[in-house]
Amino acid sequence: MNMNSTLWGRLLKLVVLTGALVLAGCASGPNAVARDPLEPLNRGIYGFNEALDSSVIRPVARAYQDVTPSPIRTGIGNFFANIADVWSTINNALQLKPAQTLETGARVAVNTVVGIFGLFDVATSLQLERHPEDFGQTLGYWGVPSGPYVVLPVLGPSTLRDGASLPVDTKGNLVRHIEEIPTRNTLTVVNLVDKRARLLRATDQVDA
Repeated sequence: MNMNSTLWGRLLKLVVLTGALVLAGCASGPNAVARDPLEPLNRGIYGFNEALDSSVIRPVARAYQDVTPSPIRTGIGNFFANIADVWSTINNALQLKPAQTLETGARVAVNTVVGIFGLFDVATSLQLERHPEDFGQTLGYWGVPSGPYVVLPVLGPSTLRDGASLPVDTKGNLVRHIEEIPTRNTLTVVNLVDKRARLLRATDQVDA
């Protein structure tokens, strides 16, 4: 298990580093325009992401969807959404939104206790709405401009502000604070695959 999780971690680092190094030279060039100064870099990273998705991520997500029963996938999605709600609660508070903070915090409390650590979304049936927020949105609330559009390796479309805030968002993810490395890496990979699996229908329609 340790070897498997270590390989996953090294693979992810290698993918991100390779994409950044190979494509860094495209950041500025003859095709760059004022309204999208990172366009050459974005196009290169987009192609890299598409190749990675079609050859690795999408097949894994499709296999996950095929072998995992729908109720289990729903529970997994609910579990990670509940974890995300914890960080959303903090960011709603940082944005001085008391109503959204209380409602999102109540979602976490209800789903964690009654919904068995978030596996069941009891809060939605109680009409407690989700108010997703991240640190990039918090920076935007306090006046930090979004900056130019940028495509991130593996993670996809973003902005310069949101991309720069990713380290803070990562720290805000409770999964990243699990001390047992195999468990932490496994949950990270499952979350990635589950998110991609939920987008399969949309991407299939786009391809069609």
